[in-house]
Amino acid sequence: MGLAELAYRVTRRFPKEEVYGMSSQIRRSAVSIAANIAEGHGRENSGVFVQFLRVGQGSLKELETHLMLAVRVNLAKDEDVAPLLKRCDDLGRMMRSLIRSIQRRQAND
Repeated sequence: MGLAELAYRVTRRFPKEEVYGMSSQIRRSAVSIAANIAEGHGRENSGVFVQFLRVGQGSLKELETHLMLAVRVNLAKDEDVAPLLKRCDDLGRMMRSLIRSIQRRQAND
């Protein structure tokens, strides 16, 4: 959820005309990551959890794309977006590791 909080902070500085455009896209994809992880975990089924983690990975890639585009079209400064992209990279690694761990455990059961 920290990533979503950062996304909200960065998009507050976007022009008001972007409130339904790029700001909304960035915020929704950031929130979607945390929501999918939580929903998958709440299902209490390893296979379903992995499925939701993968959906969360898709939202993570969507967020990264929106952030890079925001810099390219001068809605955000690179130095403001860089910490978010670093957190995205870290979270992506953690999610991939968790998926592999769950899949190994499923294979051994």
